[in-house]
Amino acid sequence: MTPEQVEDAAARLFEAERNRRQIRLLSLDFPDATMDDAYRVQAALVKRKVASGLTIKGWKIGLTSKAMQSALAIDIPDSGVLFDDMFFDDGGTVPGDRFIQPRIEAEIAFVMKAPLAGPDVSIDDVFDATDYITPALEILDTRIERINKETGKVRTFFDTISDNAANAGIVIGRAAGPREADLRWIGAIVSRNGEVEETGLGAGVLDHPAKGIVWLANRLHQYGMQIAAGQVVLSGSFVRPVEARHGDSIVADFGPHGTIRIAFAR
Repeated sequence: MTPEQVEDAAARLFEAERNRRQIRLLSLDFPDATMDDAYRVQAALVKRKVASGLTIKGWKIGLTSKAMQSALAIDIPDSGVLFDDMFFDDGGTVPGDRFIQPRIEAEIAFVMKAPLAGPDVSIDDVFDATDYITPALEILDTRIERINKETGKVRTFFDTISDNAANAGIVIGRAAGPREADLRWIGAIVSRNGEVEETGLGAGVLDHPAKGIVWLANRLHQYGMQIAAGQVVLSGSFVRPVEARHGDSIVADFGPHGTIRIAFAR
């Protein structure tokens, strides 16, 4: 993609989020775009959001399950950027006009006390740099249509990564030490309006949630970047996305690690 095309795609996404109206698949307009192009679009989008007054607060890691990777014809995770306006209080309510088609995922968030930079980051390095972990809900939204009605084509990795990895919101719960429990066995029961929709275990994230942080730190190194102290990192979902409709109440029960709630206004 040319620099002009990258800026054009980022501008479309920025306006789609502001106006809460989905745009058509970017992959239809840029069929030869690569993964590097996708991250260039994302970077241009992030730059626009920072210029609008938002502050970067961390990272999200997505596509950590085989099922989601297969759906987008990709064999590695992806990442996006967390901003200060994405954080919602546990037990709070999301305004009805905030998102387009929100969905919810359950995962584990890492809050960093020290910088983490690649290459060759290990799980122990992740734990050493982590202040605490916490159960979390990620709110996904898509500023790009999921399926193009005219062609029947579905989103590709290019669409998802460009769209800040479908990143939209985060709810975090009770803090715990990163080595206090086996993260592979931390699980959640996700309910919508009192009915169980999804269950899963931390092992569903690359066999260990900290491996997502390892991947991110090593990937950022390729671009001369790192995870900073104080940042929050969503390690990846271990459940399928749950649709969050107007009036829905979502509860994620993490057992001994606490319960998180978020409601969506009508």
